[in-house]
Amino acid sequence: MAHPIFYRTIKIDGLSIFYRETGPKDAPTILLLHGLPTSSRQFEPLFARLSDRFHLVAPDYPGFGHSDWPEPKKFSYTFDHIAETMNHFTEALGLSRYSLYMHDYGGPVGFRMALAHPEHVEALIVQDAAGHNEGLGANWKTRREFWKDRAPNESALRTNLLSLATTRTRHVGNDPSVERYDPDLWTDEFYFLNQPGQAEIQSDLFYDYRTNVESYPKWQAWMREKQPRLLVIWGKYDLS
Repeated sequence: MAHPIFYRTIKIDGLSIFYRETGPKDAPTILLLHGLPTSSRQFEPLFARLSDRFHLVAPDYPGFGHSDWPEPKKFSYTFDHIAETMNHFTEALGLSRYSLYMHDYGGPVGFRMALAHPEHVEALIVQDAAGHNEGLGANWKTRREFWKDRAPNESALRTNLLSLATTRTRHVGNDPSVERYDPDLWTDEFYFLNQPGQAEIQSDLFYDYRTNVESYPKWQAWMREKQPRLLVIWGKYDLS
């Protein structure tokens, strides 16, 4: 039987961090880290399936969902900084052992968390999150140009990354069974993306994505050395 979902907020490093929580607290914990431009809401379908067996905690990063959105001059939107905030979040909740469910942006956030505090991590579940260059396909050409030279490529990047069509594609890919997808998910995300300050926040964070590519060898070496329990899932219809 599915457990009720609780919608909570906690102060972390001066920011209000929103999170969803469900399942018995004495069950194994899974920390669910969302992707771009989503929020913890993306995991609600999993909550119904897993909350009878697991304690599930899904935060919204700063700049996402219902967490605070400080302007970039007041908060450095980098994956290092978000991972640090998420580590402080787990400490504040008293989560000492958990499996990391890492989707999309959750990959680079989660790998940083795992390398910083491997003693907390029981297992890794990696869904559609690249950890090697081969995982970045043709769709990344515009994005790589943005990393090389930000100013002249920022407009194209925003069109590529933050449009309604791209937001929808991140959910359905090229799956022919589009009727299986709730359109509220991407329309709600697109609403958030169109709020004041979001374009700047997401552009800053995506510019920092280049540091993830630079970190792939380090993450790979860590996995080879530590041999963590690992489940890797890549969607059949993911266009990345």
